[in-house]
Amino acid sequence: MIDLHDPNWPVIRHVTARLNRRNTWYVSESRAFFAARAATWNTKFGDDMPAYAAAIAEAEIPKGAVVIDVGCGTGRALPALRAATGPYGTVIGLDLTPQMLDQARSLGHDGWATLIVADALHLPIGDARVDVVFAAGLMNHLPDPHAGLRELARVTRLGGRLVLFHPSGRVALAARHGRSLRPDEPLAEARLRGAAAEAGWVIERYDDPPHRFLAIAHRAGG
Repeated sequence: MIDLHDPNWPVIRHVTARLNRRNTWYVSESRAFFAARAATWNTKFGDDMPAYAAAIAEAEIPKGAVVIDVGCGTGRALPALRAATGPYGTVIGLDLTPQMLDQARSLGHDGWATLIVADALHLPIGDARVDVVFAAGLMNHLPDPHAGLRELARVTRLGGRLVLFHPSGRVALAARHGRSLRPDEPLAEARLRGAAAEAGWVIERYDDPPHRFLAIAHRAGG
């Protein structure tokens, strides 16, 4: 059964691209996945907030910066991002799934940041408006990671920073899901460096020990 009146219906992308003009099939699928898990997300993963804080401290975010947390989920990074930017900075948390942001509000994280429902591939932000982009666990959930890196670059000022993070290293995360790493995965070092460079980023640091993943880049000119 196909709902021809819903351009986000997942099966439509297998039928004809004409019915899905903006290629947004992933929106419904992603929301369905995370909405069902939002209420228990922090019960399962809330104890890794210190890892978020440590990564943000290493990123050396300047005081007063405009920072966006893309794919912020329940807001685990938001307290540390607010502490990093200080009272005169701007922190915005964006997530595709309203239920995740509802959980962030229930935890009081809307006191640290403005929360907005938004698609990481089509951010509601003008060009070159952001100093720092923080993205935890985002890249592996994007249908087109290259397009994601380009969109993050679009909204970032020259010299601005990109912080890609996950509270588990790639090997540990793959083992948790019962699979082996592949060299063509979005966060594999060679692949990420190449895709980042094409999008306008220069990777300054790539760190992938078992306990966390952290890559830091800056927005290059040209």
